[in-house]
Amino acid sequence: MSKSETNSATNGKLIKEIFVNVTENESRIAICEEGKLVELLVERPEKERLVGDIYKGKVTAILPGIQAAFVDLGLEKAGFLHFSDMSDHRGESNILSDLDVFDEDGEEMPTRSKYGRRTPIASVLKKEQELLVQVIKEPISTKGPRITSEISLPGRYIVLIPGARHIGVSKKISSWAEKKRLRKIALEFLPDNFGMIIRTVAEGRSRKEFAADIKLLTKLWKKMKKKVDSTEAPNLVHKDIEITTGIIRDLFTPEVTKVVIDNKKEYRKFLSYLREVAPQLRDRVELYSGETPIFDAQEIEPEIEKMFSRKAWLKKGGYIVIDQTEALVTIDVNTGRFTGKSKPVNAIFETNLLAAREIARQARLRDIGGIIIVDFIDMENKEHRRKVFEEFKKALKRDRSQTYISSISDLGLIEMTRQRIRPSFMQTLSDPCPVCNGIGRVLSKESIAMKIERWFKRASAVRGKGHYQLVASSQVIDLLTESFSNRITKLEDSLKITIDLIRDTALHPEEFHVIDVENETNITDKYKI
Repeated sequence: MSKSETNSATNGKLIKEIFVNVTENESRIAICEEGKLVELLVERPEKERLVGDIYKGKVTAILPGIQAAFVDLGLEKAGFLHFSDMSDHRGESNILSDLDVFDEDGEEMPTRSKYGRRTPIASVLKKEQELLVQVIKEPISTKGPRITSEISLPGRYIVLIPGARHIGVSKKISSWAEKKRLRKIALEFLPDNFGMIIRTVAEGRSRKEFAADIKLLTKLWKKMKKKVDSTEAPNLVHKDIEITTGIIRDLFTPEVTKVVIDNKKEYRKFLSYLREVAPQLRDRVELYSGETPIFDAQEIEPEIEKMFSRKAWLKKGGYIVIDQTEALVTIDVNTGRFTGKSKPVNAIFETNLLAAREIARQARLRDIGGIIIVDFIDMENKEHRRKVFEEFKKALKRDRSQTYISSISDLGLIEMTRQRIRPSFMQTLSDPCPVCNGIGRVLSKESIAMKIERWFKRASAVRGKGHYQLVASSQVIDLLTESFSNRITKLEDSLKITIDLIRDTALHPEEFHVIDVENETNITDKYKI
């Protein structure tokens, strides 16, 4: 079905489609809503996701000052375990039986620890101690993975929590009667010494489907426990399911119109898994057989290319600019070419409304996390500010990651946070620029020319007269030898030195080398600041 056909078949409901592209070196999953790409999941062999993996680890360091510990998992970087992410399966305090307290994926579950907040971590953990931990956040930049000792096993309808003593129900299930029914079924089948979170997709499911999910997860836990007992730390004891199977478990809900896969092997595997957990959805899965690559056919590839641009265009000519740093992300809204047909205040309001929807989409698409500052165009009208804020809040409701947003300030700013589990796509799919070292800028040729002049003055003060070779980029050499100024000639005359110029087109724009001709040695670093 083409994009236009998809959009014409909405029937008043949100059209949500999933497209899966699988190759030998990469698996990509595109989630589209109303024909627009809103999420992209990518997995490569060299960068397999770690979230959900369970390890038998060994404590390597205790950090009392920040109530945390480093745990060796057998990975390149040690896992970071904060005291707030620790649980004590022996305790029976903090037992929760109330409903409507957890999100569907169990990513913000409260601690089951019997320890108080002021309990020193050093009294709970010891160096070289072995413990079972689960990755809850991917390694980001120089930081290792964040881990928890509160283990959870996600299934299709539930999340099983070994050692817990509570039952939670997804906040997204609005009916209290349904919550009560689901909790009653959970109590009937829940094994001893296990807790549970009932996921959104469980709404309307039968006792039989619940029982099958619990049985599958209980069997997985028993198998994993045997491996734990026979394995030396540090070691992986459970690998979470691969990305394509994971979309059935986590994303393939009844609201998904269709899933299209371009790989026959993955298609069969998908149907096989679906037969066990959700047979009623099998007719929504298609095998793509077109000659044009699936992401090109669905016009997804151009959208992915745009993800690497700082600028994202809005309808009518406005745009937003996204800048990411390690600590936060700033997003600036501009009217651009859009001037509106009436008053400027209305053009600003319209641009901000469009930007609110697009910013929510871009946050999901680029997987932007952490602190985000949004600079909307200033609006004096309080009603306009309220409407833009409400539109932004509404657009963010479709986001699977947890978000918090503040009201628009008098300066037109919104401060928000978005749950960060993995590096953003900018970090995942790109490397720092080898020329600018990741800052996005390089020194101007004028600045480099000034550095060269200062270098020779510094060297001349120590060495006196000399004969040198200057190796620099063509642009810098051109600037230094411009006929009307010829700065090199002036430098030679004032310092009583000789400078031979050599152009190097392969040289970094900010780099230059100075060779002492008499000794044939590179002396650049000797007189650099």
